[in-house]
Amino acid sequence: MACTAIGAPAGIGVDTAPGLPAHTAEVRVCWEGECRSAEAVLDPATEPVDEGCQGDAPEDVCSARLRPTGGAVGFASVPGLPDGPVELTLTVTDRSGESLVTSTLEATPRWVHPNGPHCGAAGPQLQLDVAADGRVTVGR
Repeated sequence: MACTAIGAPAGIGVDTAPGLPAHTAEVRVCWEGECRSAEAVLDPATEPVDEGCQGDAPEDVCSARLRPTGGAVGFASVPGLPDGPVELTLTVTDRSGESLVTSTLEATPRWVHPNGPHCGAAGPQLQLDVAADGRVTVGR
């Protein structure tokens, strides 16, 4: 199988639940005595909606559309992020800059394989999920 030149930056993904008026997320990540901060602008999250097909033949047309979920998603690039344990503090703010969530936790970023496991790994990443009640968990 061929591998493309697609890459994946090292960093932290943030996914907030519907009901949390999130606008930006700041992560402060520390490892081996060094800390780095990065910000992610959060965009509206969407999900696909199947709109069906015009037949069953392979050449028939199928369609889908995206609909807003009410949540928000973003990515904070953290160059040099290791693939080992880190301590991070996530702060989510609303459009006015008011803090909605601040949470500190330990987690381990993992290498991602944007071309599949048969191709080389790209930057280590970590996904944080923020519930409407402000609880932060490490996603998969």
